Amino acid sequence: MTGIVDLAVRPTDIEGLWVLRMKQITDDRGTVREFYRESAFVDAGLPSLGRFVQVNVTETRQGAVRGIHAEDMTKLVAVVAGEAFGAFVDLRPHSPTYRRVHTERLMVGTQVLVPSGVGNGFQATAPGATQYLYCFDHEWVPGMAGTAANPLDPSLAIDWPLPVDPSDPSQISAKDVGGPPLA
Repeated sequence: MTGIVDLAVRPTDIEGLWVLRMKQITDDRGTVREFYRESAFVDAGLPSLGRFVQVNVTETRQGAVRGIHAEDMTKLVAVVAGEAFGAFVDLRPHSPTYRRVHTERLMVGTQVLVPSGVGNGFQATAPGATQYLYCFDHEWVPGMAGTAANPLDPSLAIDWPLPVDPSDPSQISAKDVGGPPLA
């Protein structure tokens, strides 16, 4: 069985935040997903990402939350194994969508293009572990420009699908719980 699913791009209610379905080709051996093709991005109206200078993969246990971080870099993120609930917050004070929150169910084959200054966080929702891939246009360095928000801040009104105990470091880091509230 052979099938092709074309790249699909959908804007969100946060300026510059896009949800993508990767182009994929499936045959009897399995599936190849096209993570990034510059010409396809540009043809779809997305910005060229140039070259990635850092790529990270996290493996996160079911129920754990990572984020919300908004470093001074553009990120292309995707789940490569498992599933996650993504939460994105516009933390750019001069943006017309400042403080807006967008959530998205992230499955294999789904990507999110996160502009600089928009916070990115997620909760792993699949049994076992979820692998989350980050591609950055700048290298992360301690103390780099950016901001963060407490992912459990009630003013964000993020309805995390699984309960989170803020005192359990296997569910959320002290750094993330200690992030500033949005208000």
